[in-house]
Amino acid sequence: MRSEETGGVVTGDGYAVANIDDMADGPGFRKIRRELGVTAFGINAIAIPPGFATGRHYHDEQEETYFVHRGRIAMEFGDGSSHELGPGGVARVDAATVRRIRNVGDDEAVYVIAGGKDGYVGRDGQMPEGETSRFGADGPPDN
Repeated sequence: MRSEETGGVVTGDGYAVANIDDMADGPGFRKIRRELGVTAFGINAIAIPPGFATGRHYHDEQEETYFVHRGRIAMEFGDGSSHELGPGGVARVDAATVRRIRNVGDDEAVYVIAGGKDGYVGRDGQMPEGETSRFGADGPPDN
């Protein structure tokens, strides 16, 4: 089976795939949860122009993880600290921690936020019957 770049949301039996750049134009939210039908946790992407800062906020219950997809951001926290993150940068923020995001780069910044509560479910991945490696047919067998 050949892999192809997705244009729009494509759904199949138990999955949905898309590109966040197809979910909206210009600055603002990319509603990943809604577009892909995610029900177990919240997930969105936000695109912000150079020099823009979001409003400060916190949550009542939801811990969040931020992942920088493109650009450079500074995460500013309620304690006065600020940490810069570039592509691949990641941060976890407790629900009650005040935070603000600022685009400190010269281009649009896009970051993904996943949020949830009530804990990690553990490693519950299973291999389909007859398969011996999580790394594919050429990988080492799992012990």
